[in-house]
Amino acid sequence: MNHARTPPPHTARVSTASSSQSGFCPVRLQRLRKVLQAEVQRQRLPGAVMLIARRGHTAVFESLGQQNPATSVAMAKDSIFRIYSMTKPIVSVAAMILVEQGRLLLSDPVGKYLPEFASQQVCHRVDGHVKLQPVRRGASIHDLLRHTAGLTYEFLGSAPVQRQYAQARISSRDRSNAELSTTLAGLPLMFEPGTVWEYSRASDVLGRVLEVISGQTLSEFLRQTVLEPLGMDDTWFTVPPQHLHRVAEPFARDPDGGMQMRVYNVDDAAKLESGGSGLLCTASDYARFLQCMLNQGELDGTRLLSPHTIAHMTADHLGNIPVNSGPSRELLPAGYGFGLGVAVRQSLGVAATPGSPGSYFWAGLGGTSFFVDPRQDLFGILMVQAPNQREHYRMLFANLVYAALVT
Repeated sequence: MNHARTPPPHTARVSTASSSQSGFCPVRLQRLRKVLQAEVQRQRLPGAVMLIARRGHTAVFESLGQQNPATSVAMAKDSIFRIYSMTKPIVSVAAMILVEQGRLLLSDPVGKYLPEFASQQVCHRVDGHVKLQPVRRGASIHDLLRHTAGLTYEFLGSAPVQRQYAQARISSRDRSNAELSTTLAGLPLMFEPGTVWEYSRASDVLGRVLEVISGQTLSEFLRQTVLEPLGMDDTWFTVPPQHLHRVAEPFARDPDGGMQMRVYNVDDAAKLESGGSGLLCTASDYARFLQCMLNQGELDGTRLLSPHTIAHMTADHLGNIPVNSGPSRELLPAGYGFGLGVAVRQSLGVAATPGSPGSYFWAGLGGTSFFVDPRQDLFGILMVQAPNQREHYRMLFANLVYAALVT
């Protein structure tokens, strides 16, 4: 088979500008390149693709290092990455399309579409003992989008509910979305819906809601509503065989000596189309999605959402709802609230990385990350497969991008 690389299909539609025209200092952008290249040379990072756009123009789109360290295949601009939780914003946009069509309300109970969620129980500690009690109110679609549905992730801790998730093999990719939904609904909630922000499998449940409303698989619905309209031809739950040679891989061993997180196998016959973590994507495809968001819901004459809906999605939806301590607190940094699928910056300070109030970001467990800064008309994407070092590179990338922005 001929594996010669061709240019990413949509790069011709993405206009480019010199770094100075986009407000970046060329010397400081070169520093960004040198820092990431040094990480590759130190063998802490296999390789990377970075894409930075401002004012509707691409200022930086480069690849470096290796796509697959086991085979020494070079990273390319069209390399494909497991984006894990960067799936969530795409599924959230698809849900809001249904809202705009009048087919879904954020206030709707999840049980309206998934009857198995109509009579859930929540885990409480009473007199030192764990007891199950009926929920005071069922989770809503709003709760799914903002991660206040009472669900959790099994890898976030060892609380009784999280242990039950692990025992039920809730991370198995052998279940369909319908089967996962039924299994999750049969397990107790960790919190009363609407009371605590806990990062969770809520987006997986949301993906199943979209299937029920649309009568399509999640992949079909996303293809129809988001991916095809935006020309995201290199985004899939299952990579076609002819493109498997483009998939980026992590190191076999953690470069820092820790326990290496295993990424999922992209060429197995998985039944699950995870709305929270299942997509694979290229940097140029995800850039088209982010440019649509930055354009307030429109790209190349195609409008997915109204500007008011985009503003609603990227506002804080937590208010006084507390964030659970531990890993969830680490995932939602100080200075950030949470919108409908993205973390939203509340103020200029407080957070450990620079950014404007109203900017938003999210990242994936495999190492990918993005941020969007509407005030600066800017977004940045860093695509890597470095699971254990993901937070370090997310923050490093953001720091260096803002350091290079001078006007």
